[in-house]
Amino acid sequence: MRTVGTVVRGIRTPIICTGDPLQRVVVDSLLLAAKEESFSFRDRDIVAITEAVVAIAQGNYATVDQIAVDIRSKYPSGHIGVVFPTPLSRNRFAILLQGIARGAKKLTILYSYPADEVGNALFREDLLENFGINPCTDEFSGQEYEIRFGDEVHPITGINYPRYYREIVEKEGCEIDYLFSNRAASILDFCSDVLVANVHRREKTKRQLREAGANVVFGTDDILTQSVLGSGYNPKYGLLGSNRATEEKVKLFPRDGERLVNGVQQELRERTSKEIEVLVYGDGAFKDPVTGIWELADPVSCVSHTEGLGGTPNEVKLKYLVNSQFSSLQGEELNRAVKETIRQKDKTLTGKMWSQGTTPRRLTDLLSSLCDLTTGSGDKGTPVVLIQGYFDNYSDA
Repeated sequence: MRTVGTVVRGIRTPIICTGDPLQRVVVDSLLLAAKEESFSFRDRDIVAITEAVVAIAQGNYATVDQIAVDIRSKYPSGHIGVVFPTPLSRNRFAILLQGIARGAKKLTILYSYPADEVGNALFREDLLENFGINPCTDEFSGQEYEIRFGDEVHPITGINYPRYYREIVEKEGCEIDYLFSNRAASILDFCSDVLVANVHRREKTKRQLREAGANVVFGTDDILTQSVLGSGYNPKYGLLGSNRATEEKVKLFPRDGERLVNGVQQELRERTSKEIEVLVYGDGAFKDPVTGIWELADPVSCVSHTEGLGGTPNEVKLKYLVNSQFSSLQGEELNRAVKETIRQKDKTLTGKMWSQGTTPRRLTDLLSSLCDLTTGSGDKGTPVVLIQGYFDNYSDA
């Protein structure tokens, strides 16, 4: 029996710049790593590339001015209700807000509370009880917020985001007010032209606003869906998944990822004679147990993938087999029984007791989370991840 299962390696590459031939860089870096570390490629290995270097190589950037132009064209009235900004972040939404404010005359921001959609807290949840506030029904003004929660800051960044965002908007010469409610339609008491700024529930929020009589409804996913004055763009996600590149520029979520993953797969097939799967990954889909912040600020965790990575795991739960069906067996007899059960398992175990407790998430989301944790968001310098043995099981030799 092979004594090692899944192996994950962060692969270092040269620094990626706009215009670099990313496919060649990825493949060359993998082959060099294999030579230096003396490992071999196998069929069904997985190569993953972080979305950041894909967008960088594409030159998929936009300036604050270009965002402002698109905002101005979609909101000619100049008064925009910004609903549920997500994530509350200096790196993510803050620079988008700069462009929104530059393209508007007045913003009315509707914050969800006590946290944004992915768990970034405006204030401690226990304070709601202190003030007798019901988050399901109650709304309150910016003035009330300052009186009750004005000294509260984000537990990690130490930022008071309503104040920080006010400073950004006013610096652009734009008027601002804000309120707090978990009901999207509350914004319509103040303005009828709305920009939906949450990520994962954006379609539901748009629908609720349209049904409540909003005049104009766009989402951040509708801004820069095509090039504006030479900007980058994303036809599906717009500004979603973007983050700060400079003080006046954002890196957008990459586009045309299918061409890259299929190209890398083909070149690896030619140079290694192995059938290797490839994906482009963004944020991992996991939640921090201490802060309650959900990592997934990107619209999806997997941007693109080759065909062989579709579907969900089809695994039996070893603990269940050992503790129930084979509780009377030990040693080599137990090993043989478990291996034979794995070999004979059905092609789909959905709803079967054998699979209870296994993670029913898509393979691409599981793999993207694994890769995001491996690469991190700092200075490791490993934008490519090689995963080997992921599809192996206990019965494989």
